[in-house]
Amino acid sequence: MLYFSKFKIVFIFLISLFFILIASSNLIKFENDLLNKKINLGLDLQGGSYLLLEIDNNPVIEQKLQNFTSTIRNYLRERNIRSSEFKISDQNLYFRVDNKDKEKILELFKDEESEINQYFPRFKSHRYEIFEENDLIKVNYSKQGLIDLKTSSQDQALEIVRRRIDEIGTNEPNILKRGNDRILVELPGLDDPMRIKSLLGKTANLTFRFVTQTEEESFGTEKLMYQDGSGEAIVSKRIILSGDNLVDAQPRMDTQVNETVVTFNLDRVGSKKFAKATSTGVGKNLAIILDGKIISAPNIREPIIGGSGQITGNFTFQSATDLALLLRSGALPAPLKIIEERTVGPDLGQDSINAGILSLFIGFILVVFFMIFKYKIFGIIANLTLIANLLILIGILTAFEATLTLPGIAGIILTVGMAVDANVLIFERIKEEIKSENNKIIAFDSGYIKSRTTILDANITTLIAAIILFILGSGPVKGFALTLGVGILTTLFTVYFIARLLTASYVIKNKNKEKLI
Repeated sequence: MLYFSKFKIVFIFLISLFFILIASSNLIKFENDLLNKKINLGLDLQGGSYLLLEIDNNPVIEQKLQNFTSTIRNYLRERNIRSSEFKISDQNLYFRVDNKDKEKILELFKDEESEINQYFPRFKSHRYEIFEENDLIKVNYSKQGLIDLKTSSQDQALEIVRRRIDEIGTNEPNILKRGNDRILVELPGLDDPMRIKSLLGKTANLTFRFVTQTEEESFGTEKLMYQDGSGEAIVSKRIILSGDNLVDAQPRMDTQVNETVVTFNLDRVGSKKFAKATSTGVGKNLAIILDGKIISAPNIREPIIGGSGQITGNFTFQSATDLALLLRSGALPAPLKIIEERTVGPDLGQDSINAGILSLFIGFILVVFFMIFKYKIFGIIANLTLIANLLILIGILTAFEATLTLPGIAGIILTVGMAVDANVLIFERIKEEIKSENNKIIAFDSGYIKSRTTILDANITTLIAAIILFILGSGPVKGFALTLGVGILTTLFTVYFIARLLTASYVIKNKNKEKLI
């Protein structure tokens, strides 16, 4: 145990030096990209914005039932069942069928093998509930169906929120689910919270529809306001193209008219739809509608067959950039409402850093004095090992550009205690071995060997707990688990390599001393 080959010594030295150099990059700027890394500070240390968003699923339910109406029509038509008077009210779908067909429809919906009403065997529930009410058939979402819809809506919203925030370039955002209809967003160091709120508050549902002069049309019409408030127009409810067909959108300066526009590119399906619509609609105005408001309604002078186009609308470069961002990231499945908002100032974050550093310093100093008092020269070795442990720990966190939170600092402080505990166990075991063994080198070697199992058991069980916390926890809990887990690994490395190397060097040189420890 006390023997070290030259290769092992060089290996320990290089590994330690590498991570200490990386740790120093938090204070010193290096030209090398490998070394020039920094630890990111979390919301509680750096300051920033905390937003709790709630998904408004009512429009999603209405839209899903609207889509389901066509499915039911076709399903019943294929089975020669006449249906009529379809309407949606208060998140319920109503329709009329002949009395002789009512029982058959109820059976079709309640069958566990139903093609129209998915069954969840695990929950013993269908997606939809069906009733007979006032000579009408009533269909609505079941309890499990609502949970399934909300979960799906939340997953979609979470991904789109993540895309929008990533497009802005916010450093180390924390985006998490809360329940099945809320999303938590933490944005450390955010300097423009109003812009984020604006971007997250927009559904970004983009559609292309023709402007019409009459309110009588087979697909129906509706009046929509222009986004700039300049007026309103009657547009067809028939959707020519949706934002789902966009593959890219970018802001650009149109030098011909000297204004900022948003250019877009369509996928193959969208290109064909757009080409067909603009070919048959030459001379018409095509309304570009975002979240129920008309951005612009340019006149189609010729067919657009290239699969690309541009959106005009008196944009500033910032508003054009934001619109392009929204279109690239996709439309939210449902509107988001900010129900809780907190801002942590950088001063408060700095206070937390100062408090964390002070507690770490006090704990470290007390440990240093205790170890020197208790174990003399070996206490100094333990303290040097402890310093190396902290530097390597910070180096590893820096190398992965991890986010440090206040609980993360608590994890580092706990690492100090665990590192000292390992050294104490070893030194106390060595003392016991010296009482029964005259050869000091053998006594020290036995002390390391016999204490190894105890130290490994204690650290591995703690490491398992840290891994579970990291997997199942969120936010600050993850930060604590990360620093604790890495701290355990660095502790084992420094105790069994650095501390043992220093101890071996001293013992071999002073093996003839009457009392070593």
